[in-house]
Amino acid sequence: MKHSLQITTTLGLALCLNGCASLAPKYNQPAAPVPANWASNSAANTPAATPAEKAVADIPWQEFFIDPQLRKVITLALANNRDLRIALLTIQRYQALYQIKESDLLPKLNANASVAYQRTPEDFSGKGQAVTSHPYSAGLGISAYELDMFGRVKSLKDQALEQYLGTEQAKRSVQISLVSQVAAAYLTLAADRERLKLARETLTNQQSALQITKDRFAAGIANALALSQAQASVESARVDIARVTSVVAQDENALNLLVGATLPTELLPASLSETVTGLKSVSPGTPSDVLLHRPDILQAENNLKGLNANIGAARANMFPRISLVSSVGFGSSELSGLFKSGAFAWSIMPSISLPIFDGGSNKANLKVAEVDRTIAIAQYEKAIQTAFREVSDTLAQLNTIEEQQTAQQALTDTTAESYRLSQARYDKGVDAYLAVLDSQRSLYAAQQNLISVRFTKLANMVTLYKVLGGGSK
Repeated sequence: MKHSLQITTTLGLALCLNGCASLAPKYNQPAAPVPANWASNSAANTPAATPAEKAVADIPWQEFFIDPQLRKVITLALANNRDLRIALLTIQRYQALYQIKESDLLPKLNANASVAYQRTPEDFSGKGQAVTSHPYSAGLGISAYELDMFGRVKSLKDQALEQYLGTEQAKRSVQISLVSQVAAAYLTLAADRERLKLARETLTNQQSALQITKDRFAAGIANALALSQAQASVESARVDIARVTSVVAQDENALNLLVGATLPTELLPASLSETVTGLKSVSPGTPSDVLLHRPDILQAENNLKGLNANIGAARANMFPRISLVSSVGFGSSELSGLFKSGAFAWSIMPSISLPIFDGGSNKANLKVAEVDRTIAIAQYEKAIQTAFREVSDTLAQLNTIEEQQTAQQALTDTTAESYRLSQARYDKGVDAYLAVLDSQRSLYAAQQNLISVRFTKLANMVTLYKVLGGGSK
């Protein structure tokens, strides 16, 4: 019992001393290399640039996207998208790696039992004859347990933890990106389907106009030039329909790829709807709000913290490394005497390794770790600057998009009136059919541009929600 107490005391002391020091430098969060407010424009100078009552990152995507069909599409994408699935599996991998590193802080206790059959020659036995023996043993042992006196193992564990936390943030980034990409693809398909609908309506109108022109030509009222121009207008509309039809098919393929499955027809949008997105008064808050919630920035900081911890491990490699091998159990030359009194056995074999000459590899490894951390600082600052620019660009567009839509709507209405008047003048024989064609082309272009502006407005809202960190819940 006395020996057992000594072993227990020794192991307990080793555990207490384990990780009692760390050579990792103290982590200091780098200052954000961006202004305290968004870029100077009227959108950024509105009350929306003040701290938001509720961070956009805290607004679930189900509350932002209020269109029921789009919600179902996003739900399918979150369940089936392969990129998101890979991100989830990566989290599991790094979680397991962290658990491996964490377990290195504790001794590995192994149970063992053995029997040996050996024959000792007559010359070596000391008994004048050969001796055959069968020693038996059973016990518990600790194999190659490192006493982490300088925090090497702990630093590696901390690095693994930050890598694991970084993958959690990476998964959030993938989800945010996926939600916004699905919404953008959905809006793109809706806009192109509306363009296709407009092209078909234009073709129908052109065919009607062609028939009227044919009747007028047959009656001698219209000339061959007008008939040819009307026919060219019909063919042009057919070409546009074929082009947009191809684009719509490609849009559907892109949306199906994001979703990870073929969407049923009832979930595909027929046209753009102003009710696709909600929360039109989303507040961008201040840059500091965004930096606290953007997962890509948090991931960059996790990487920085991990490399900061890695410096501690590189420094610890320059100091002695103490390992412990021990065992406690029973041994006997006979199986029946294995657990009898006096069969108790124990051993402790500490070892120390002191680097004396390594050709400068330890110093080089430390230099690599320090440079890696410096690179990570630059990457962290770049992530912040990128986020700042993304939000600023989106706000700059937000400031003018409403005005663009109002102006485009007015232009479309004016062009429609011009087309109506030119058609009336042609019907009365005042103008040639070329004036009608010019007005019709202008109206068609204005209607197409109006669809584009409406799409840009909705896409801008989706982008703003994304760049402010929304969509991960």
